[in-house]
Amino acid sequence: MLAARAVGSPWAICSACTANPLALEAVLDHAELSGAPALVEATPNQVNQFGGYTGMTPAGFASFVARMQEGRRCEVILGGDHLGPVVWRGLPQAEAMANAAELVGQCAAAGFQKIHIDTSMSLMGDPTALGGDAIAARAAFLCERAEAAADPSRPPVYVIGSEVPVPGGAQRPEDVVEVTRPEDFLATVASFRDAFAARGLQGAWERVVAVVVQPGVEFGDEHVFAYDRARASRLAEALAPLSPLVFEGHSTDYQAPGALRQMAEDGVAIQKVGPALTFALREALFSLSEMEKWLVPAGGARSRFTETLEEAMLRDPSNWERYYRGSPEQQAFKRRFSLSDRARYYLPDPAVEQAAAKLMANIDACKPPLSLVSQYMPSQFERLREGIIQLSARELVKSRVADCLSTYPTPCWR
Repeated sequence: MLAARAVGSPWAICSACTANPLALEAVLDHAELSGAPALVEATPNQVNQFGGYTGMTPAGFASFVARMQEGRRCEVILGGDHLGPVVWRGLPQAEAMANAAELVGQCAAAGFQKIHIDTSMSLMGDPTALGGDAIAARAAFLCERAEAAADPSRPPVYVIGSEVPVPGGAQRPEDVVEVTRPEDFLATVASFRDAFAARGLQGAWERVVAVVVQPGVEFGDEHVFAYDRARASRLAEALAPLSPLVFEGHSTDYQAPGALRQMAEDGVAIQKVGPALTFALREALFSLSEMEKWLVPAGGARSRFTETLEEAMLRDPSNWERYYRGSPEQQAFKRRFSLSDRARYYLPDPAVEQAAAKLMANIDACKPPLSLVSQYMPSQFERLREGIIQLSARELVKSRVADCLSTYPTPCWR
């Protein structure tokens, strides 16, 4: 990709940041059809040495993805997203960084080929906002651990940077999403280059492929901040002399296809998507639930999927209550329909998983008529008519996730 961009081709790659099995199946299916590699990334919240909320270590996640890849003709690139002390922010610096180093080392040893090092957060005892040199020095420390743990015949590439999105996304439509200033971008590159050199990591520095910046895209509960090429023009101009370095853009979820293409042309060549994938998956499951109401009698064995998901979110509000503001009615709406999709944290809940399995079994047993599919999943109705997918709950759900993936630029890799 970098070589192609160096001669003027605006290639980009979509980075799928999800550990949901159905969403990952859709990602791999899409890669197989398009011929492009599937770049699959996990965050420390999802996967770490203690299991994360998925219960998987880095080696476990690598095995999990490898099993899903079996039988498919596609290349998979594993990545670690926001690798650093983010989940240990409340610990003293030494302990938090020791945990982060262990995580980065385990990711590198497990064959993660793309490592985004994120040390931008303050830890116990730190000032409220860390300076750029401190962020870079901690990142170099973690890079050193990755280099020591990685297979020397397949060393990883790195993504650096300190302008990462606020967790949970923008909270209000009137929030302003500032584009990274060119001088701040250049200062970040310089501080990281110096920090890597101070630890003798010149070889690793040559494998730094991207810098995380804020190109002005974000989303909240009900709104999307669309890419504005004019606002990002100075940032794009600052990147040109550093080719083949590219930008990595986070929170590109819900951007229009034209905006994603413009971002690729302007240097945002790694485009991260996460909540939009499970938002589409949740949409599909809700649509199947509506179909189920017509197919299974009220007194029958309905799945109660939507109710079970709501019960799980109310039982443990820790993953949404800090993000969903407003009245109880507004919060209830956001739990179901927010673009930030905090519901994704509850899909692995055993009761929710069981309800989803029951829902899909009911749909498969009842074989919904095409008219019902058209009512609740019109895009999938068209795919069925074209013979692209088969009429099964799993295919309908994966196809809805693929709708999201299809908005991203797909390079002609082969």
